[in-house]
Amino acid sequence: MASDQPPGLDLAALRGHLDRVRPGLVHGPLDARLIEGGRSNLTYTVTDGTDRWVVRRPPLGHVLATAHDMKREHRVISALRDTAVPVPEAVLLCEDESVIGSPFYVMEFVEGTPYRTEGELAAIGAERTRAACFNLVDTLVELHAVDPEAVGLGDFGRPEGFLDRQLRRWGKQLDGSRNRDLAGIDELHAALGRQLPGSPAPTVVHGDYRLDNVLVDEREQITAILDWEMSTLGDPLTDLGLLAMYSARLELPNSPISTTASAPGHPDARELIDRYAARSGRDVSAVSWYTAFAWFKLAVILEGIHYRYTLGQTIGAGFDRIGELVPQFIEHGLTTLQEG
Repeated sequence: MASDQPPGLDLAALRGHLDRVRPGLVHGPLDARLIEGGRSNLTYTVTDGTDRWVVRRPPLGHVLATAHDMKREHRVISALRDTAVPVPEAVLLCEDESVIGSPFYVMEFVEGTPYRTEGELAAIGAERTRAACFNLVDTLVELHAVDPEAVGLGDFGRPEGFLDRQLRRWGKQLDGSRNRDLAGIDELHAALGRQLPGSPAPTVVHGDYRLDNVLVDEREQITAILDWEMSTLGDPLTDLGLLAMYSARLELPNSPISTTASAPGHPDARELIDRYAARSGRDVSAVSWYTAFAWFKLAVILEGIHYRYTLGQTIGAGFDRIGELVPQFIEHGLTTLQEG
């Protein structure tokens, strides 16, 4: 018997579409649940009682231009399937909004754990935590070693002027969600523009690479990289800067934002940066800029989520506290840039 209808996913419509496009894939009534923890695209596990899949769709309501692109996510995981980069197998993409009310795609269900909190890592111990974090870096090196042309992603982005466009893009994202004063955010945006570094050779960039956007097995291996909505061709050090930002030890009590850096055994940002540099051979001397940019980008993302919350367009718990975190991320961005 199917579950109660999960928000944003019409199970009858989904089943009908799967039967039309992939006849024989589904063998029984569908049951689904919303995967909690995400703050952007909505993710569901779906089962017919025998097999399991994952469905991704954009959030309900306010959606910024270029964000939440289902076709983009589907394309990149399809392209990377036969590389050393662990990704789920893509099952299908549906761009017809009349099916469930938005574009969506279906991919295979992959076993593994997305570690989102210090407590979850503490439960597996310091040694396993350290190994998982180093494997996270090594997997990022594998991603950045992929030849985009060889996997059909040569036109996946425009690497020339990537950082400048990124700054302008995130400035526009901020303007699209701006409904209150945020001290320092325009100062941070301007300072990043003045200190723009030169980029290394472009690679496939994930755009949101961190521990809770991958699945980890019991041997601390990365079984799948998830959440490719911000992926493109561009500067690989933007992924490294984001990883360094998430490795900062922050005091965010009762925060709805996942933090793992204080878990026993978790390497600090410098260790992860050094491992990436040694394994990739890239110059990481400008990593402070990339880390400050990550603080800015996350502040904008959180402000967008806060804006959707004020409009009553979010699903799940914790959204009422997102807005109060944004000034802290702005402050960290300014401090990181000054110290760099």
